[in-house]
Amino acid sequence: MNLPVNSTEQGPTRWLLCLFLASVLVTLEFAQHGALPPEPRALLPKGLPSSPGMPQADTQWTLSGQGHLPMPPATPAAHASSLLAMPANHPCVLMAFWFAGSRESGPDVQIASSCFERTSQQWQAAQIVLNRAAMGDKLGFGLRRLGNPVAWLDGQGNIHLFVVATGWGGWAASRVLQVREQHPVSRSSSAPVFGAPSILPLGWLWNLSHLVRGAPLPLQDGGMVLPAYFELGIKYPVALRFDAAGGFLGMARMSERKGILQPSVIALNERHWLALMRDNRIEGKIAVAQTGDGGQTWRDLRDLNLINPDASIFAIATGPWQFVLAHNASPKSRQALDLSESGNGIDWSRLQTLAKGDTVTSGGATLAAEFSYPAMALADGNLWVSYTDNRSRIAWQRFSPGAKNQAKRTP
Repeated sequence: MNLPVNSTEQGPTRWLLCLFLASVLVTLEFAQHGALPPEPRALLPKGLPSSPGMPQADTQWTLSGQGHLPMPPATPAAHASSLLAMPANHPCVLMAFWFAGSRESGPDVQIASSCFERTSQQWQAAQIVLNRAAMGDKLGFGLRRLGNPVAWLDGQGNIHLFVVATGWGGWAASRVLQVREQHPVSRSSSAPVFGAPSILPLGWLWNLSHLVRGAPLPLQDGGMVLPAYFELGIKYPVALRFDAAGGFLGMARMSERKGILQPSVIALNERHWLALMRDNRIEGKIAVAQTGDGGQTWRDLRDLNLINPDASIFAIATGPWQFVLAHNASPKSRQALDLSESGNGIDWSRLQTLAKGDTVTSGGATLAAEFSYPAMALADGNLWVSYTDNRSRIAWQRFSPGAKNQAKRTP
């Protein structure tokens, strides 16, 4: 996760070990996994044409709801939410997943969930859906940390969660766990019940040092491409391919650069995709790579003209050649979170500020405000956004579509 706020100083011996392991993993990883299976085609949003160069859709997003997700009892910290749109016949408009506990990396951190009900138009009370100790028992070894849940709905209507978990070391020594819903809750708004976890086979050395953060890109065959990243010693993004039942098919590297992580993938057409990525440099820009063959090969492009203060981003397609991006726009902090739009995925203009603040008081101390780790989903025709609010709660906002007015937007 590489969050400077909670970084722990490492001794030189540990860093040397990390660099050695990183070189081994990089060498062995791509001997094991080649390119993704052939012919992946993105499932485009309804009405999105497959020919490039089409004009941007004439949509204006207007704020129609906002608040905070309910927290589990006695959990003062929350981070890294994921939103999942549910089918029209489901009692939930969408579901949210995040990790909550006393602090990031705390031994009491669990994965929480809440449902926005169609009938009440309210969020249900939060429930714990993944327990660290119980997952460790099923795996046969202990887990020290949980984080970064990413949700996906497969072709049979089952929810899958991909979760970052560590057994030893920091986040750079993580594995990606996959859990599958045991019984779909199509007629109930209760929290999903997940089966035993499995470890994604992403590397030869105990499958270490891969993490997830961005939302899956759905494919026409019912499968998906899950953006992920490698973090031990060096950082680079990878694309993971899954079939319609959630079976892992393969992996491809998305960038030759180092220090790039947490990709967010948008489809310009069925085969032409962009990956927008966090830059590990403190004063970096949003990095971008593209594929023209459905993720088989990737090529780095010039950075976007958008500041990225080593912070997570999230991009989504909302209609015919219309994309929105949630990102931190301050050069050295996460004190402002903006929403921007684009008609081609490269040129962006700011729509509005989602959250902004200078300081926050916590435990009697005054700290810099932080609004970070955004997530988005389209559900019931609305654009939903969630993000971490000062590491203590998950905030949400809902935007409804309408015709664009003539008001001037800030570039």
